Amino acid sequence: MATAAAKSESVIDQGASQVGPEAVVVRFAGDSGDGMQLTGGQFTLSTALAGNDLATFPDFPAEIRAPQGTLFGVSAFQINFGSSEITTAGDAPDVLVAMNPAALKTNVQGLKPGGLVIADSGEFTRRNLDKAKYEASPLEDGSLARWDVLAFDISALTMEAVKPFGLGMKEALRCKNMWTLGLALWMFDRDRQPLVDWLSAKFAKNPVLAQANIAALNAGHAYGETAELAGPLRKLHLDPVPSEPGLYRTITGAEAVSLGLVAGAQLAGLPMFFGGYPITPASAILHNLVRMKEFGVTTFQAEDEIAAICAAIGASYAGQLGVTSSSGPGIALKGEAMGLAIMTELPLVIVNSQRGGPSTGLPTKTEQSDLYQAVYGRNGDAPLPVIAARSPADAFECAIEACRIATRFMTPVILLTDGYIGNASEPWKVPDPATFTPFPVSFLEESNNPGGKVLPYKRDADGVRPWIKAGTPGLMHRIGGIEKAIDTGNIDYAPDVHQVQTDARQAKIEGVAHAVPPQDVALGEVGGRLAVVGWGSTYGPIHQAVRRARRKGLDVSHVHVRHLWPLPANMGDLLAGFAHVLVPEMNTGQFKTVLRDRFLIDAVPLSKTSGQPFAIAEIEAAIARFFDGVPGNEGGEVAVNDTQLPAPEIERP
Repeated sequence: MATAAAKSESVIDQGASQVGPEAVVVRFAGDSGDGMQLTGGQFTLSTALAGNDLATFPDFPAEIRAPQGTLFGVSAFQINFGSSEITTAGDAPDVLVAMNPAALKTNVQGLKPGGLVIADSGEFTRRNLDKAKYEASPLEDGSLARWDVLAFDISALTMEAVKPFGLGMKEALRCKNMWTLGLALWMFDRDRQPLVDWLSAKFAKNPVLAQANIAALNAGHAYGETAELAGPLRKLHLDPVPSEPGLYRTITGAEAVSLGLVAGAQLAGLPMFFGGYPITPASAILHNLVRMKEFGVTTFQAEDEIAAICAAIGASYAGQLGVTSSSGPGIALKGEAMGLAIMTELPLVIVNSQRGGPSTGLPTKTEQSDLYQAVYGRNGDAPLPVIAARSPADAFECAIEACRIATRFMTPVILLTDGYIGNASEPWKVPDPATFTPFPVSFLEESNNPGGKVLPYKRDADGVRPWIKAGTPGLMHRIGGIEKAIDTGNIDYAPDVHQVQTDARQAKIEGVAHAVPPQDVALGEVGGRLAVVGWGSTYGPIHQAVRRARRKGLDVSHVHVRHLWPLPANMGDLLAGFAHVLVPEMNTGQFKTVLRDRFLIDAVPLSKTSGQPFAIAEIEAAIARFFDGVPGNEGGEVAVNDTQLPAPEIERP
């Protein structure tokens, strides 16, 4: 079945000779067993090879395996790609590929008006409609009139394509994601050969499966070429984005963190020990580092979160770079050991891939709600540096920066990413290793107290104590979690000693502010009417929203902060140059509180805790409120767009 109501707004409704859009957003959605992440990942690969800029947003269900066809088991993958700079996965899809009724119901409300729905009509059975809480088929009742709809029996077409290979029905239907991918490759003028090569390699031990999947891929592509369909299905070509010459690859945030940690250890001249415990979405870092043993990386999957960080602290005591990783619930368990690392003043990198909370919360969704935990979340006065990556590619440099600060200042450092950054991918120009400045560490190898015992807590001009490898001849020393005497490290409960040591630890961390680059303006002027201040993965939507506002002539700038604690030394003066400060973040206003506390500015929060990234339109609307009455911006004082992506209209149990 194929239906299509022509709508001029549809991005895809264009002839091959017409000028295409600069960017297109496509969302693949289906049951978690339909291979949507695999489909999206391979479409991303073909898009990167075509030279387009891109950003992706994998959206997983929280359940390990929800009942097939249910609303809770929908898995989706969104990609925004084009011939211009791409910084977000897109506000709303232009094209939604829905493999069953549940996928349609949970995703269609996020589709642009006039967008294109491609649906597998073979899955719209009465049983599947009931699971998705549909009283009647949306393909037939007119409820999808706002969009173009192309519905055909992808399941049957796939079965026919793989029939020569003698597969059972279950195995044959598993090939329908490749059929869908083939159609998508035709729609956007993508080369199939890299996918054919990938399938051949993936199923090298089972050539029949490889041939069946390749046949399904080719059949989907051929369907687009030969089917006489009315409406919006046309081949669309997007030119490559202009880019600097160099070696490029797609990279996820988890991959970038892993590579950055290894690079940081190499620049410090240290072997690296990683202690971790599996938790969504941080587990991918452990999975990546396991494959990097040739770079002096030791990985240890501990029995729990506490053992993981304590083992990493032990490695740092022995002279390696200790690293651990988790998400919010696991970071909470690591809290006491983080205090131990602060008290012993040993370098340690702690990666927090944030997810929705509290408690188990939203295991597979994204949030920025662990900032308080990172800055304040330990017993006692226990300061440590906190930095945040703004994108998957940026996570590489942030990981190096975390290693640099940890080893220079003998302190644990928290690196914040989130589920969106960790799972999403974007093109990354592989950097030349020669462009990075090494920061080799030096261990104390002879006594720093001539004529007496070594002083393990004797501080230099930056307030940093020496790093002494355990077992160094003649430098026997003791460190631990109990308050210690000045210089000697001997246990000392004296009130004045605790005061001096507390102040010393605080001053050392505050000194980091002068060892990081001054805060700059990502877009706009230094000073003006409004600064939109962000951190972490809000970079993309903020940047695009500010860019659009500036095109209207609005006096707005974008300030994006990497070093969250301590804040860069010029941060207060920079913000003082703006009449208003807006802080969008995926929490209830945590960084807004930090800015108010440090600089006594009236920072205005823009909060979102839906488990989904910000849409550009939401931030645009919030910016407009500060310019109500400005010519060309009438009606700026409007409510922030609260539409989620996806925005399911479903009955809650």
